[in-house]
Amino acid sequence: MCEAAYDNYTENPEAFMELLEEAEKPLYNGCKRYTKLSAIVKLYNTKEKHGMSDALFSDLLMDFGDMLPDNHNMPTKMYDIKHTLSCLALSHEKIHACSNDCILYRKQYKDCVNFPKCGLSLWKLTKKNVENKGVPAKVLWYFPPIPRFKRMFKSLHTSKNLTWLAETTGVPGQLRHPADSPSWKLVDHMWPDFESEPRNLRLALAADGINPYSNLSSRYSCWPIMLVTYNLPPNMCMKRKFIMLTMLISGPKQPGNDIDVYLDVLVEDLQRLWDGVDGVYDAYRRQFFTLKAVLLWTINDFSAYGNPSGCTTHGYYACPVCKEDTCAKHLENGKKMSFVGHRRFLPRFHPYRRQMKEFDGMEEHGGKTKDNVAARLDMVQMGVRPELAPKFGEKRTYLPPAACPFTKKEKLQHFLPILIRDALPKHVRYAIIILCFFFKDICCKVIDVAKLDKLQSDLVVTLCLLEQYFPLSFFDVMIHLTVHLVREVRLCGPVYFRWMYPFERSMKVLKSYVGSRKHPEGCIVQRYSAEEAIEFCSEYLNDLDPIGIPQSNRDPKSNIAGFLACKTPIIVPQVDLQQAHLTVLENTKEVSPYIIEHKYFLKSMFPKKEKDERWIQDAHNKKFIDWFRAKVDAEIDSCNGGTTSTLTWLAHGSRGQVIKYSSYVINGNLSWVANDKGVINNDECGFTLVNMNKIGHKNDSFVLASQVNQVFYIDDPLQKGWSIVLPVPNRCYEGDDDGWTIIPDSRPIDDVDTHCIPAH
Repeated sequence: MCEAAYDNYTENPEAFMELLEEAEKPLYNGCKRYTKLSAIVKLYNTKEKHGMSDALFSDLLMDFGDMLPDNHNMPTKMYDIKHTLSCLALSHEKIHACSNDCILYRKQYKDCVNFPKCGLSLWKLTKKNVENKGVPAKVLWYFPPIPRFKRMFKSLHTSKNLTWLAETTGVPGQLRHPADSPSWKLVDHMWPDFESEPRNLRLALAADGINPYSNLSSRYSCWPIMLVTYNLPPNMCMKRKFIMLTMLISGPKQPGNDIDVYLDVLVEDLQRLWDGVDGVYDAYRRQFFTLKAVLLWTINDFSAYGNPSGCTTHGYYACPVCKEDTCAKHLENGKKMSFVGHRRFLPRFHPYRRQMKEFDGMEEHGGKTKDNVAARLDMVQMGVRPELAPKFGEKRTYLPPAACPFTKKEKLQHFLPILIRDALPKHVRYAIIILCFFFKDICCKVIDVAKLDKLQSDLVVTLCLLEQYFPLSFFDVMIHLTVHLVREVRLCGPVYFRWMYPFERSMKVLKSYVGSRKHPEGCIVQRYSAEEAIEFCSEYLNDLDPIGIPQSNRDPKSNIAGFLACKTPIIVPQVDLQQAHLTVLENTKEVSPYIIEHKYFLKSMFPKKEKDERWIQDAHNKKFIDWFRAKVDAEIDSCNGGTTSTLTWLAHGSRGQVIKYSSYVINGNLSWVANDKGVINNDECGFTLVNMNKIGHKNDSFVLASQVNQVFYIDDPLQKGWSIVLPVPNRCYEGDDDGWTIIPDSRPIDDVDTHCIPAH
């Protein structure tokens, strides 16, 4: 660890020697497990992992210091801990900026105190418009990425993961990672020298504004700029630990189109990385190499997309893909832009291109809605659905109900496909459910390229259906952009590598760092630097979990509260052991021929019960274990060489003692429902329904863990007494191919001809 940190102190070796002395001091006289540095790192790791405030942590430090022996070396002040950790943090730059975002005071403007064009001073003005010299008006906090990339390669574990692509073979026709996408392969094709070195980095840049005060006011906005490295495996690259903060543009106002002034600093370093940075040490291969990097994509919230990209995100040209061909219409009464006419994305001879029903409206009783008087007047002006025109009375204006009204109890935003099962007409809810399925499919971890054409055509048809039932003001640019999502997946790979959710979670953490409302950016920078030091130390110290990578409950090495094993032997009733043993046997392929043979044996021994399948199954459950043991023993004693060792062990049975655990990682409460009466697989909308009142399999209480999946049960609003089964998406990305991570071939709802359903 000290060798890896030495690069920070080439110009100040005295500070490095002080760090070594601090690292070697025991926590107290006679302590052999912790040094001062390791104790600080462990406590601060816990603080950052659970989001503990500085005030609470300072109080705990004082209490912890009172519990230690006299003359201990544990700091009791937060300031002392941050000073110690700052020795391990990488450096950052504080660059002054013009208040009007005109320039950065660097290079030729380094010695200026005001910008000649706008005339604003470098220094902050007081309330009396007096310059407060020494306090800059605006600051850019810059975290150079090159030293941070060098540190990543100095970690044995991280450097190994950064080259996992060289040892991984993709599946033809499937998109599992951005490395499988055409955009990644285009870089490899155009620059083969870059592709030949697997350690060269592929990056994405994300930018968005945050309010550091964690409120809904827009008066203050600072902008973090982050980089993510796509060379890492899918389960790591989008985690907080590897989302690198490179810039923090201070507020109070957002940079807008002048963000390029600030990005110029980062672009220079990215250009250096493209040309190559020498002297980077790879701890996994134990060699120096020349590091290169390329920026593949920029990732932004759509409202922030226009500034870094140079595209407009409003008006007639709001769609960055269609550009001038958006078919946008300006609504005179609603004062909005409406993006309709999605029929043009259908094949030429599709029936929806020749024949489309008129637009409908949507009535919502109370609450925020886009179906208002102005939207209805726009429909009247365009000559569509005159029966939905507003009726003006003496005291109020009445909007006739449309095909999809919602009551107050029905205006939920969760479980939308289930909610609308009995709340909307059949043809309307089918269109919405198909749209929900589209978003579920497009967010899968594994994308089958062969199914993308069908996804695109289904989406366009769905948008055409929605145009029949919803008002024009509903179709803003965000609804229109869904028509281009399949194109983005086809070019760039799975969606979860480029959506904003990981960056939004990281920005939430940054906002939690603010302890002083007067200096929010300074608090963020200080806490982020301390976290960098902790993450660096966690690579080299034992018993420390990384802060930015949450542990999975499925990890057998995880040390999660509530899942610790208590190895206490207990005696299990023999009947329970027999049922568990039978379950194991019935799910072993080598035992299958013996099960078939035993059932034929029972039918021959009891010919009167031959057609009574339930009686045969009960007799099989009771007698199979003893019969199987005798059968295997006979084969062992025979002269034909006996049987396999696996069958011998299975026939031997279970021990009477097992290991007891205080708790288990299980998938909820188990409840067996009768298959023939209590289960409906794939109803007309593609759901699985169960009736909890029809319990079955009472004599078979055991099941293997591999046969059980975690689900939620939601009361079906359409059929009383029935519950809808909602599976939990698998969040593990280590190449598991379960039914929740891939796009299904078809759903029952795909066969519904919504075009033939009347609009009323």
